[in-house]
Amino acid sequence: MSPLSPFLWILLISPFVVIAHFKTEKTNFKYLALFVVYFISDMLLQHYGKELLPLDFLGLKFNWSGKILSLVLSLIILFLVSKEERTQIGFTAQTNPKSALKFGLLVFIGFTLFDIVFKMILFPKGGAFDLETFIFQASMPGLTEEIALRGISLWLLNKAFAPKWNYRGVELGWSFVIITILFGVSHGAILDQDFHLKFDIITIVYLTLISSFSLGVLRVFSGNLIFSILGHNTINLINAVIRIL
Repeated sequence: MSPLSPFLWILLISPFVVIAHFKTEKTNFKYLALFVVYFISDMLLQHYGKELLPLDFLGLKFNWSGKILSLVLSLIILFLVSKEERTQIGFTAQTNPKSALKFGLLVFIGFTLFDIVFKMILFPKGGAFDLETFIFQASMPGLTEEIALRGISLWLLNKAFAPKWNYRGVELGWSFVIITILFGVSHGAILDQDFHLKFDIITIVYLTLISSFSLGVLRVFSGNLIFSILGHNTINLINAVIRIL
């Protein structure tokens, strides 16, 4: 993947950022700029992770280095902000009222069941069991991506575009829409090292409407990142299991 891919993703979500600007009473451009800087920095850390934190001696096939550096960056930011802001980011054990939490869980479970059936039909099967795959998928993607996207990035965008919708006592805004789409775009639009664009619209639409949306609902209606981290890693583990059936 080219290190320019994160800039492509920002470009692809820019129409939704423009809409959010015109639909928001007053955009806070400082936090919008901080979101862009943070997101691209996080993505570049992951891209150059193996060079910055070489772990070749361990013989690992996944980008543990990039994920570790992403987590370190997130933890530094969490350490620098106030306790109240950490709660807004979702770095807390507190949850929203039971009715909101229940709604988030039901939406996530429903979408995940659909996802399982869909992938059982379409995913290639018969792969070999690999311990590193299961350990990695059970830990790093959910931990790093949820803190970075539905934690810090969502918080920064909420500061840029104040939430204006309220459902079941939970505030939502254009930041939720932008992050939901960004997740799908970052998995389906890639510039390779030769700057050839690989644009998989089916992957983008499916991940946006199923995985990203359900994880986003779980995050905002639970009130913390614990549920979305566990949910994200559960989805990844299910994918790994289906591929070896």
